[in-house]
Amino acid sequence: MSIDLVGFLGVVLVAYVVPGPDFLVVVRSATEHPAKGRAAALGAQTGLCVHMLAAVVGLSLVAARSPAVYDTIKLLGAAYLVYLGVRAVLAARRAALERAAGRETADGLEDGADPRIPTEDGPAHGVWRSGFTQGFLTNVLNPKAALFFLSILPQFVDGGGSASRQIFFLGTLNIVIGVAYWFALVAVAARLRAFLARPKVRHRWELTTGWLFIAVGIGVAAAA
Repeated sequence: MSIDLVGFLGVVLVAYVVPGPDFLVVVRSATEHPAKGRAAALGAQTGLCVHMLAAVVGLSLVAARSPAVYDTIKLLGAAYLVYLGVRAVLAARRAALERAAGRETADGLEDGADPRIPTEDGPAHGVWRSGFTQGFLTNVLNPKAALFFLSILPQFVDGGGSASRQIFFLGTLNIVIGVAYWFALVAVAARLRAFLARPKVRHRWELTTGWLFIAVGIGVAAAA
């Protein structure tokens, strides 16, 4: 089996570096709590596992050739991104109203941590599950991830060997690389937690990422 690993690795690295829905979910989760960021990363890669296995058994080919199935997956993914964005925007506005009503202490307004953000030593119940679910759904409802295994990945498959085995091998390599990349990104993003814990900064961050999710979701839905 002769596979163009150098070319494949180059394409994979570019695909991860270019920001997309997964990037937004992982970074935003990491700034809430490192554990949530890692969970979101693992969720996203688990979603890739689903696309890889579907490609191996041919299910992704059926979806790719059926406009109705493809459009349904695309619209579900877009709706989920918009949902995440709306939830973030509403959370930011709700927090702003709470501050205006004087529900936060003067210390919290100056430099304290936002009480809604779980601490490093004691993450709130469900943080890991929430991050994993967001990462998984964002990826598994992204038809472009399925098309990667059907259009890009086969270009590096050796015609003389088993296509299914090679797709499985390259897909697994892609997932492992992704886990390493996301975990490194989580470590970097987590360093911003102290800065983002300031309520006013957190408010702007929530609004910015929320509207980005909404914009990306609308863009996915409008894409041909």
